[in-house]
This record gives sequence, structure tokens and C-alpha cells, in this order.
Amino acid sequence: MKKTIRASLMSAMIAMGVLSGPASSFAADAANWPTRPVQVVVIANPGGDTDFNARMMAKYFSEITGKNMVVTNVAGGGGTLAAEQVKGAAPDGNTILFTHTGQLIVNEVAGLSKDSYDAFDISCIAGVDKGAIFVASEQAGVKSLKDLIEKAKANPNTIAYGTEIGSFSHIQGLMFEQLAGVKLKMIDAGTVSEKVVALLGGRMDLGAISYGSVQDYIKGGQMVALGQPNAERNALLGDVKTFKEQGVDFTIDKPYVVAFPKGTDPAIVKKMADIMKQITENPEYAEELKKSFKQPVAYYNTEEAIATLKKTREDFMQYKDALRQSK
Repeated sequence: MKKTIRASLMSAMIAMGVLSGPASSFAADAANWPTRPVQVVVIANPGGDTDFNARMMAKYFSEITGKNMVVTNVAGGGGTLAAEQVKGAAPDGNTILFTHTGQLIVNEVAGLSKDSYDAFDISCIAGVDKGAIFVASEQAGVKSLKDLIEKAKANPNTIAYGTEIGSFSHIQGLMFEQLAGVKLKMIDAGTVSEKVVALLGGRMDLGAISYGSVQDYIKGGQMVALGQPNAERNALLGDVKTFKEQGVDFTIDKPYVVAFPKGTDPAIVKKMADIMKQITENPEYAEELKKSFKQPVAYYNTEEAIATLKKTREDFMQYKDALRQSK
């Protein structure tokens, strides 16, 4: 009799919503998310373009939600350390990965990771780096993209292209080689700051670097801006032409991706995407991107982001052998 009464009481409580299982409690959490500070794990050190974009997201996220977003920089292993940390975190919406295609896709293509973008629940693309240019050192003796191509064709494997072997900039160099019909000398030049020093010292001839990092040297004549690999000209880069304008159909984007551990409630994943969309509609946010990194606002929702990453992975896979052989 007691068991019957207890069972009936429990059934009534469930029907009334007094008791709920994991699914309904998860839904309630999603409706109220975020309920506490959210940690965003960034794959890069402080100070660069990836870190900057993550911190801008965190700043405006806090303004919109009233909850702090705490930025944690976990550099190393080409971003794999940060990715592994988030991958192993509880899928409760309180840990986010802020990454880009250099980590999510290039690492897989280069054999540095077995994971790809589908190892996470992708929320959105929070921005796209449109500030990268190809720049030559003064000592390289080239004044234009045409000069570079002619010199590289006449003397294959002599133009030193500085990169981080197996990285996003390596893919940029390989794509340029293929589309321009040239062969460069790939050298491991290290970080952006190390590349700048190497260019100034004439230890490398060519590099793919953020315009903001070298604009003073371009104005001073120590470096030559050869082109921007954007489909359309980013006017924030001054009079730097696109490669397409100069006869080389070379475009490559570096999207900044917001992702959660696999198994995160889809409602939380969508809510983060919606918040990021609100952020990109704020004129103050747009002005900060423009001022600091010559970056226009860009945003892709979950479906658009996944489609973009899928297409990028397909495009990059053709360089798998070249990346793996150079490791």
C-alpha cells in the first residue's frame, strides 16, 4: 500500500513539474544561461589578433548578459593544448573554446591532431581576419607582386617565405605557390614578432602577416605590401590591392570560431550564437575592431559556420602531403 501511494505521488509530482530528470533540468539551465562566469579558453598568447577578438567578445558578452566572461590564454602545441582542455571540460556551457581554422583544421591536415571541428559543438564564427597581407622585405628587391612572381619563376626555391611549419601561414604559402605557379623556399621563422625582425634583418624575403603589425615599416619603406588575400579589398588596409586584382585568384580567410565541448545543450550553443550576433551589431564593437586590427565586422551563425568549416577542410586537405612532409 505504501509503495502504491509513493509511486502515485511521484507520478503526480513529475506531471506537475515538481520533479524533473536531467533533460528538463538541463533545459532550465539553458533558458537561464549564463548563471555564473563563463570561461573562454583562447588558443593564443595575449596581444595577438586571436586574443584581441576573444577579449572583445568577452567585454561585450558581459555587458549584454551581466555575467563575466573570463579569458584564459592556453598557448602551445599549435592550439592543441587549449583544444584538449575544452574538449575534456564538462558540457555545461561554462567553458568555451575561442579558436580559428589554423587550430581546428590545419592541425588535423598537418597531422598534429586527430580532431577536427566536429570534435566540438560549433556555436558561431565571431569574426574573420581580413587584415593579413603578403609583405616583402626591402632587401628582397621586389616592388610588386608581378616582380615577386617573375623572380620566383626565374629562381625557384630562392625566395625565403617565413612561416611556422605546419601552421595557417604555411597553408597560405602553399596556396600562393600553387595559384601563382611558383616555388618558394619555406623556412620556419617563428611567431609574428620574430617574422617582423627577420624581415627587417633580411633573413627572410616574404611573409604573410597582419597589416597592423607592419604598417609603420611599409610607410617607412623597409617593407613592401604585395597584396591582400581577400575576395574583396579591405579598405582599412589603405591602397593594398587584392591578389585577384593583380591576376592571381588567391583568397584565404581565417575565421575566429566559438565552440563548446561536445554534448553541450543545443539551446546554450544557439544562445551564445545569438549573443555574438548582438555584439557584432554594436557600433562601438565595430569601431574597436577597425581601430586595433583593421578588421571589418563579420558573423556566421551555427549553420553557416559549420558549412564554412566543412568547405575549408575540403580545400585544405589537398595540402596534406606537403604539410606532413615538412614536419
